[in-house]
Amino acid sequence: MINAATATPSSFSASSSGTGALTQIREFLAFKIANEEYGVDILRVQEIRSYEKPTTIANAPEHLKGVVNLRGVIVPIIDLRIKLGVAEVQYNHLTVVIVLNIGQRVIGVVVDGVSDVLTLEPSQLRPVPALDSNFDPEHLLAIGSVDDRMLILLDIEKFLQDSVMAAQGESLQ
Repeated sequence: MINAATATPSSFSASSSGTGALTQIREFLAFKIANEEYGVDILRVQEIRSYEKPTTIANAPEHLKGVVNLRGVIVPIIDLRIKLGVAEVQYNHLTVVIVLNIGQRVIGVVVDGVSDVLTLEPSQLRPVPALDSNFDPEHLLAIGSVDDRMLILLDIEKFLQDSVMAAQGESLQ
């Protein structure tokens, strides 16, 4: 288990277009889904846990796998792989749950694996290109570039807002 409580705080200023602009150095937790690398702000991460099958909820959307009891807190578990439309989702010994603090909520997201924490400077970020897809560009902060690696940096709060509202029956606000 990795605890993010000791992460170094930094500031962020989102642009009105939603693509986001980093104004200072910032840290991201890098994780894999299929063959792509993604990143979320390390300050959103509470902990990383091995995957355990959650208690299912009847009539829940496919990406909402269920809930787990995390030290007395009932945490909805959302499979990011399914939410992102990955064709074949497999659960194995590398599958992990990233426990996130989103607004006043605790949410678990299932990913294929966590690689590392990366420190990115503004010069390492590129704006999100115009995409002709069903993916809302408001859900992306930027594309991070570190050596030969590229990370899709998610605005995880915006990306999960619909799922969190469905799981808990209320708004994040």
